Amino acid sequence: MLKRSVTIAGHRTSLSLEPEFWALLQAAASEEGLPLAQLVARIDEERTTNLSSAIRVWLLNRLLARLDGKG
Repeated sequence: MLKRSVTIAGHRTSLSLEPEFWALLQAAASEEGLPLAQLVARIDEERTTNLSSAIRVWLLNRLLARLDGKG
């Protein structure tokens, strides 16, 4: 697990994710033309669980959509 801090909604928060998820998250932010913190903020606005879990689920759904040819 890697723990990093990001600023979302004007405050610092720490996230713990496995290195593989950090790499996928950084790639997703790059592909969408967003800073990492802005993508995390967008995921944060939609979440119903803790932020680290929400990021993992968001990344999984993104990959599944690509496999289905929808994304």
